Amino acid sequence: MFTGIVEETGAVVELVRSAAGARMVVAAREVLADLSTGGSVAVNGCCLTAVGSDERGFSADLSPETLARTNLGALEAGSIVNLERPLLPTSRLSGHFVLGHVDGTGEVLGLDAVGDGNWWLSVRAPGDLLQFLVYKGSIAIDGISLTIASLDADVLGCAIIPHTYEVTTLRAARVGASVNLECDMLAKHVHRLLEAGLPGAPPHRR
Repeated sequence: MFTGIVEETGAVVELVRSAAGARMVVAAREVLADLSTGGSVAVNGCCLTAVGSDERGFSADLSPETLARTNLGALEAGSIVNLERPLLPTSRLSGHFVLGHVDGTGEVLGLDAVGDGNWWLSVRAPGDLLQFLVYKGSIAIDGISLTIASLDADVLGCAIIPHTYEVTTLRAARVGASVNLECDMLAKHVHRLLEAGLPGAPPHRR
């Protein structure tokens, strides 16, 4: 479980593909403090298991599902990634509940300066995720907990404050880039409940 509050950005050292997925090596600092083999770390919002670590970084295996559903397979040596360790029971929940289970990828349509170091991020979301998006709802974009400030058809907009811009990969975002999207898990569970028509669920009207 994560919160979408990025602790640091790391850099991909290498991404080596194999017949059954890939192995990624990431250079990092902060997240190494208590990371051991078998521990979890969110990379661009995708929960990965560290299969090795040292004082310079960690390595993680990427399954075919991860490569197909996220933007991790498109990364290369030198790519910057958002990193976050799992939430501790004693931690403050400063963002929202993020599982690290990416639902799909979106396309950056724009990142426009709006003054005083603030930015406006526009992302096109895939059609199968639109049912989970709501105005003023939460979404994780590349592992960053953000609020949907506008929603027009398949395009969502988020206000980016100076701090978020400076400490995440958004400072290097480019139009056309692919970003990982994880919708609010509460929205997904409610939608599933309504779809299933379970006893006690309110009528679902299309």
